[in-house]
Amino acid sequence: MRRRLINSTLAVVLVVIAVFGGSLVIVETRTASAGAQEKVDTEAVRIAAIVDSRLFGGEPVNPDVLPGILADRSGARRHAVIRIPGREPIEIGSRPDGSVIRGFAEGERGETVVVEEARSVVMGEVGRTLLIILGVALLCVVAAVLLAVRQANKLASPLTDLAETAERLGSGDPRPRHKRYGVPELDRVADVLDASAERIARMLTAERRLAADASHQLRTPLTALSMRLEEVAFADDLETVREEATIALTQVERLTDVVERLLTNSRDPRTGSAVAFDLDEVIKQQLEEWRPAYRSAGRAIVRSGKQGMRAVGTPGAVAQVLAALIENSLMHGGGTVALRTRVTGNQSVIEVTDEGPGVPVDLGARIFERAVSGRSSTGIGLAVARDLAEADGGRLELLQQHPPVFALFLSREVRSRTEPERPVR
Repeated sequence: MRRRLINSTLAVVLVVIAVFGGSLVIVETRTASAGAQEKVDTEAVRIAAIVDSRLFGGEPVNPDVLPGILADRSGARRHAVIRIPGREPIEIGSRPDGSVIRGFAEGERGETVVVEEARSVVMGEVGRTLLIILGVALLCVVAAVLLAVRQANKLASPLTDLAETAERLGSGDPRPRHKRYGVPELDRVADVLDASAERIARMLTAERRLAADASHQLRTPLTALSMRLEEVAFADDLETVREEATIALTQVERLTDVVERLLTNSRDPRTGSAVAFDLDEVIKQQLEEWRPAYRSAGRAIVRSGKQGMRAVGTPGAVAQVLAALIENSLMHGGGTVALRTRVTGNQSVIEVTDEGPGVPVDLGARIFERAVSGRSSTGIGLAVARDLAEADGGRLELLQQHPPVFALFLSREVRSRTEPERPVR
């Protein structure tokens, strides 16, 4: 590319020099010829005037007294012929060889003067002008080459840079370079590549996040399903087998819901399927699923507070948020875990608390950030729970650190005034 830019610039400059240089040579040749013609004409008139003056004064006009009038006034090699009626022609100077320029003048007493000058004098002037033009043209060519090299480097280096950036993107390095070159077209390409790099980075981040979320969120339903299948395997009573199998099928449905929810959030976290649902049913389901795990750990999980509450959201997502909080209390908390429900304004609130040591002071403000954990855990569960809550228009907050109190805020179902209240069972 550099060679093409240099060659094209040099070709343009040479064309311009040829056109303008050739025109200048033609103009200079005509100007020099016209100037030389005017000089010999002027010289002929001057000599004729001198001859008239001498003839009028009775002074002699002969070759002995006239040579000085030609040589003294002109440094050029000229030849003059003076013809006076009744006398022999008088010649001054040596006759030039080759092509000549002639000037003619006639005096008042009938004498004629012819002045000749070699055309080679004019060609010499044109040659000197041509040398000057060639010198200037050479300087222009050198300057054009230097400028072309500079411009070629200015354009080729950014293109090489952009090619390397594109190659990095193709090799899986999506870091944008944010480098600009002062050329609008190249800067536009750089903007597009940086935007593409950011999009690729977001896609890779979303894929990694989906993988991490899936591994974390699927672990709990799979664990619960495994426990139910173990109960089925060791149960002798047919009724117990049926009951455990029904619960296992419920776990499979929850597992399917978790997968669909994760895929939905990976495409667009703002996409929700919020509906009005019975909050008591979700809480009851979670208590039934987690009681065996808490019983195995020698701990208890209880529920208190207002009942008969209906909220707006995605039941599967709310179940996942509660599962994350309950599992968090099982792993990091202590004592009895309590789920308390209450109403504040137009929101339904579910609080999850335990009797453990609570959240460390230095982690209080960062507990919902990814990869932030008080112990040797992934630090993903609470971050995913917060995202699920926000996707349904709710929010998940840490109300208290010692003892820990996590609160899930959900929108309440808006009932019409004519609709009867649902009785509490």
